[in-house]
Amino acid sequence: MDFFSAHQSQVEKYLTKSQILTLQLLIWLLQIQKDVRIERLASYLPMPILYESRRKKIQRFLVLSSLSLSLFWFPIIKLIVEKEFKSEKRLILILDRTQWSDNNVFMISVMWRKRALPIYWLILEKKGSSNIREQIALIRPVLKLFSDYEVVILGDREFHGVELSYWLKQKNKKAKKAIYFAFREKDNIYLKRNKKNLERLKDLKLIPGVKVLYNKVNITKQKGFGRFNLLVYQKRNYRHYQEKDTWFILTNLNNASEVVELYKKRYAIEAMFRDYKSGGYNLEGSKANILRLTNLILLIAIAYTSASLKGKSFKNKGHQKYITRLREAQRKYRRHSDFRVGLYGQNWVIAWDSCVFLVEKLMVINRHKLKYYQQGLKVLAAIS
Repeated sequence: MDFFSAHQSQVEKYLTKSQILTLQLLIWLLQIQKDVRIERLASYLPMPILYESRRKKIQRFLVLSSLSLSLFWFPIIKLIVEKEFKSEKRLILILDRTQWSDNNVFMISVMWRKRALPIYWLILEKKGSSNIREQIALIRPVLKLFSDYEVVILGDREFHGVELSYWLKQKNKKAKKAIYFAFREKDNIYLKRNKKNLERLKDLKLIPGVKVLYNKVNITKQKGFGRFNLLVYQKRNYRHYQEKDTWFILTNLNNASEVVELYKKRYAIEAMFRDYKSGGYNLEGSKANILRLTNLILLIAIAYTSASLKGKSFKNKGHQKYITRLREAQRKYRRHSDFRVGLYGQNWVIAWDSCVFLVEKLMVINRHKLKYYQQGLKVLAAIS
């Protein structure tokens, strides 16, 4: 079942038939052209009208109020999460920000099969880091959306760990399910273990490979934030390589090993951003204004999520070997993510549809391979 069939009622609730068809065409174009620039989409949009008319049609579509993230996208991504995660499962939510030129995208996603699925995003009208107000604006609606799930929120050194942690600690008191967090801190803040002991994190004595969890300590000289746990960890030196980067992670989790393993999952959103940009949809090429850029990212979110779910399905049904390489010598993990498998599978079907007459002639010439062709045709029919 494709994305639009699975979420037909939600899509029809907010879009007209004409708008739904336009959305389907744009998603199809994204999967084929892998380019989110409006000019490029307009040049390939298969409608028999002037180029300028095609461009304006896309621009008008991208400012529709019905594409509101909270109204249109939230119910869809919630259904997807409910299908992929049982209610007793813990959701790992990841904060990150990416910037190119004047575009500054702040996003929260959910960890899923070594990647991340986008939930909510804001376009910051400035360059540089987000502030606590913007962070709360991003997180608050997502906590409400997934209030039936226990969550862990991960973030790097940008996210003002003490202020945001304090806010989450207050939210946790009234939440239906536990809210955990793990935010990496800069090494120039202070740790206060008792009234007389105040030291910078960078001055702590470390043993590479040893995880140390300080329980219920004060972080920063400022008062009023309460106590937190602090995980200190530096990777073990490997042969002649000495790890210099130390993790200082502010958290309300109580197990050092668990904190380290959870924080490693934060890199899933970086892999997702690569897929969004030069590794996939060329998001950094967009010059759209804030509203259009927000909705262009919505198109990417739909295309990316759809391709990822299809990739998972292709793998589960054993179709991947017809789409991508399974494993390589000397490589520990599979070469392609669910997203790549789903994307390549869709492109394989489209290429077949475009070149079927040529391929059929080739199959007639190579009749000794007919058995293998028939097996491949069954897979093509299954994933179409």
